[in-house]
Amino acid sequence: MSEKLKLATVWLGGCSGCHMSFLDLDERLLELAARVDLVFSPLVDTKTPDFPPVDVTLVEGAVANEEHVEMLRLVRERSKVLVAFGDCAVTGNVSALRNAWPVQEVLDRAYRETPTVVRGVPSGAGVMPRLLPGVKPLHQVVKVDLWLQGCPPGSDRIWETLTALLEGRAPQLERRFG
Repeated sequence: MSEKLKLATVWLGGCSGCHMSFLDLDERLLELAARVDLVFSPLVDTKTPDFPPVDVTLVEGAVANEEHVEMLRLVRERSKVLVAFGDCAVTGNVSALRNAWPVQEVLDRAYRETPTVVRGVPSGAGVMPRLLPGVKPLHQVVKVDLWLQGCPPGSDRIWETLTALLEGRAPQLERRFG
């Protein structure tokens, strides 16, 4: 029996809709579980404190802060195939709407100019990662191998992509953006 493919999923700046669509695989999750080891994901109780080497990683969300940059670079380094998972990962999508304003204006509006009493912008180590000047899609930070577009991509497209990768076939997806 051959070793199972190691699969990871990562959630950066986005809404978690792509992971919810992944869960919409329903009964196919059982078939997938028989063929892969899901070794890192917000969907599993990961025992590994660090991102392990994997065959395929689905990365949901855009790159919005310094922690995302660090995580994405680590994921790229340790993944044979990196898939931009959903429109935020591919284009920045909704997460990038804040790019129309300078970061300090965004923070002031969210934490200082509100109808409710807020103590101010959270700061300090471990409180809130430093925001980037603008939200970026994955390919502006690291090399992306495959693009799985949609907001979110449907479970059938996710299934077709994972099945093709498991079988050593090229998925029927766009390989380059823009």
